Amino acid sequence: MENVVIKELETQEDIVEAYPVMRELRTHLSKHAYLDLVKEAREKDGYIVVALYEQDDIVAVVGFKPMITLYYGRFVWVCDLVTSQTKRSKGYGEKLLSYVHEWAKSNKYECVALSSGLQRNDAHRFYERTMNYNKVSYVFKRDLE
Repeated sequence: MENVVIKELETQEDIVEAYPVMRELRTHLSKHAYLDLVKEAREKDGYIVVALYEQDDIVAVVGFKPMITLYYGRFVWVCDLVTSQTKRSKGYGEKLLSYVHEWAKSNKYECVALSSGLQRNDAHRFYERTMNYNKVSYVFKRDLE
């Protein structure tokens, strides 16, 4: 994993550069919708986007935000975690999630939580076996008309 750099994306230019990788996970988002949502989430929710660069190319991205609930207390919610299809199984997801863990610890948060689509069996194995996450609940969703 030489020539690998992890960097928080702060400028619009950097966030745009991450779009092709993020789109592999969030296929429903146009570039415009992605930018609008990232901007609003950063302003209102403290959403943070971090990229892992191999050489000078973004190959993995994580988006997360600090939260407080009665259930988890002070915690970090991982909203998005994706490694480019051509770069998977190289430990990049592990490096980014470990970055989130360290960020959470250094900012005095108690845990890190995330949800994962029911069909994403490989991701579930990664979270449970590699990253030592526990399956603690189901997530339910209702679209409002």
